[in-house]
Amino acid sequence: MPVRRRRSTALAAAVATAAALGTAALATLGGATTASAAETPLSDYELTWGIKQSYRTYVGMFGTFTASDGASQAAGNGAFTFTEGTGTYDHTTNAVDLGFKGKLVSASAAHGFEVTFTDVRFDSAAGEITADVTTVDTSGAAPTKKGDDVPLATVAVTREMTDMATTLTTEAGEYLGSAGYAGAAGDPLTVVEKTPPATEPTTGPTTEPGEEPSTGPTTGPTDPEPTDPTDPTDPEPTDPQTTPGTKDPSPTASTSASPSAPATAAPAKGEIADGTLGWGVKESFRSYVVGNIAKGKVSVSGGATQAAGNGAFTFKDATGTYDTDAGKLTATFKGAVNFKGHESGGEYGLDLTLSNLKATLDGGTGKLSADVDSLGTQTKGVVLADLKAKTGDLTAAKNVITVDDVAATLTAAGSEAFGGFYPAGTALDTVDLSVALSDDAQLPDGDGTGTTGGTGGGAGGSAGGGTGTTGGTGSTIGGTGTTTGGSIGGGSLASTGSDLPGPALGAAAGVAVVVGAGAVYATRRRRIQAPSAE
Repeated sequence: MPVRRRRSTALAAAVATAAALGTAALATLGGATTASAAETPLSDYELTWGIKQSYRTYVGMFGTFTASDGASQAAGNGAFTFTEGTGTYDHTTNAVDLGFKGKLVSASAAHGFEVTFTDVRFDSAAGEITADVTTVDTSGAAPTKKGDDVPLATVAVTREMTDMATTLTTEAGEYLGSAGYAGAAGDPLTVVEKTPPATEPTTGPTTEPGEEPSTGPTTGPTDPEPTDPTDPTDPEPTDPQTTPGTKDPSPTASTSASPSAPATAAPAKGEIADGTLGWGVKESFRSYVVGNIAKGKVSVSGGATQAAGNGAFTFKDATGTYDTDAGKLTATFKGAVNFKGHESGGEYGLDLTLSNLKATLDGGTGKLSADVDSLGTQTKGVVLADLKAKTGDLTAAKNVITVDDVAATLTAAGSEAFGGFYPAGTALDTVDLSVALSDDAQLPDGDGTGTTGGTGGGAGGSAGGGTGTTGGTGSTIGGTGTTTGGSIGGGSLASTGSDLPGPALGAAAGVAVVVGAGAVYATRRRRIQAPSAE
């Protein structure tokens, strides 16, 4: 196992980890204490981490993420997962050290940077996550920066090793291009065993009937019956254990009944009684609109709501038809969302409204369309996205059909509606559908924190869902491509005083941002003046 550096925070993390683990893991190995048995090999672990949501939003606006070689990214520009984790569990220090497969490339041709992450590692004793990182200036203006085992974040290790708080390091700021990242909160980190042990070992401690011994750190017995605390082979610790978690392959479904569940099932096909559609359009677009470049606002009307923190939208009062046998669904929803930005003299260079949303599914695939009004010109029934559900089946539970996390991919017509900034094939936010098949069916609760007819964000507002301040220091629209905060030269993202890198837009990139905000700038006869720098 390679020697890892230990910073001052590492010692405290190691002590906390050792105290939390206690003695249970040692007991499962029959109290082995010899040097040869000090480490137990671990395999088939997964690590999920999003680095920082505002960083993903920034890259999603101006570039792309590419995950390969065992790495993947969640839909909607979500977190990254690295797989096939292998390493050791050290019984003398109660520490877990794991390395993962996967390659992640963050790149923007417009801003001339490409950052590659490989050999991602997690060390619970050090309380850190590291990776081999290479930053390339694709314009050739600066030398390539490469580092092995770069400490990207410190980790507040917990018992379950799920949703652990992270803090970005100075090195993360250097390689990601913004010194403002140093000390900033990163995304939560989760490390879990992908599958539990399949068979019992031939040697080891005696276990109670139904228990499954483990050769590594555990999250507790699998026997639903409580363990006898007097059993010397399985003592009950009084302190919580800090151990890698295990994904439950067969989570137990809730058996609680809805208090207003209908007495009789609806027919296999018919008309929809009601329904909701949840969709955020695209997180990076919402962030852009309310950020320091567009300095705009997001508002909803006609019964639509928006989740707090510039979140996703919910459209309601569905009408349409369904056929569960054929796997077909057509639903139209009330409500509208409007995006405004780039205000000058009381007029907006960006003024985009989506209304009358309609979703169709047939065997798991379908379309999402809307009436689009851009700068006062309306086009009805624009197919914005192709839909792909996880399954082609439409199953009604208590007379409600729910289809969540439907992948949405931008169409050519949708790309045109967004001014060509997002190319066709771009992943949009996922879509959640719930439709009632009878008047007495109870739909799932809405977002619960939304506002009706309200406004999300504002000039210099925060990006949705706690992503932090969005945008940079202002730019010259269609001008020289400079900012007051400095320029992106050689893949270096100029710091703007916030935790989000502030890009200096080149002439082409500047036009793309303005046009890509959802308004076709070429149709404007007046010149939009640059927002003043802050």
